[in-house]
Amino acid sequence: MESTDTNTAPEPGAALLTGAPDLVTVPTRQGLEAVDIIQRAAGQASRAGGVGPVLHDSSGSTLGFLVPPGTADAWDLPGSACTHTNGRGMRFGDTSPTAGDTGWLLPPEAVGPVTDPEVLRAALGEAARLIEAADNCR
Repeated sequence: MESTDTNTAPEPGAALLTGAPDLVTVPTRQGLEAVDIIQRAAGQASRAGGVGPVLHDSSGSTLGFLVPPGTADAWDLPGSACTHTNGRGMRFGDTSPTAGDTGWLLPPEAVGPVTDPEVLRAALGEAARLIEAADNCR
């Protein structure tokens, strides 16, 4: 895995990448809500970490958040999965793939190094509650 030093300093509270990241995958709807929640929180509170790189799949069914190595060892949030990547397929600094391919929703060069797992867990929980409330209003 290559890493570039083109990113500016990470948001306060953002996790730094010190090895091959793990990948948290969630349904797209929940993931998009979580991205919005994290970005809003990062703009409002100096303690909240910003969102790191996010992958999407070509089917549009899942989003994947890069998180620090070792996160998969303790990840147990229902409705999501966290796997060790061991750097497979991660080439930071490459151009983003074309639309329709599995690729970056938020590429590494545009955001912080990785998403803080605690910030992600909280955002995914809030996103699930918002989605449930919206679905119950129908």
